[in-house]
Amino acid sequence: MTELTYIEHTFKPIYDKDSTILILGTLPSVKSRENQFYYGHPRNRFWKVIARITGEEVPVTIEEKKAILLRNHIAIWDVIHSCRIAGSSDSSIQDVVANDLSGILETANIKKIYANGGKAYELYQKYTYGRTGREICKLPSTSPANASYSLDRLCCEWERIIKE
Repeated sequence: MTELTYIEHTFKPIYDKDSTILILGTLPSVKSRENQFYYGHPRNRFWKVIARITGEEVPVTIEEKKAILLRNHIAIWDVIHSCRIAGSSDSSIQDVVANDLSGILETANIKKIYANGGKAYELYQKYTYGRTGREICKLPSTSPANASYSLDRLCCEWERIIKE
């Protein structure tokens, strides 16, 4: 078995008072932690999906990524504050301590919460739903591990965050 490493989430959530959509992942991947920002793996399709469904250019810099989210009233963060994990493998996650979403939920005008993938959905239901009482909608993961979804198919599913 691969050795598990203790990881503590160090990224601040991205949101402002006008955010109406909250997208939650599990925990930043190894690549994201190296790049110091969310969805930093070059094959993760998150930023391509967000750009396509909002009709904007794919953001490159951290500032551009923050701007596209805030312009479109999208907040992002992760369910996990800390855990033990093997690399970036969501299936290996153990000893979860969840992030406290109350700051976002009390400050922003969040109407709907979405999970980027099944593991984020599962962890939210297990560790966070009881505290927030807020339903979460599961979207297919933008991770390169979710190879069964093409970019077009992901965008088709993710469009609902803009339309709902």
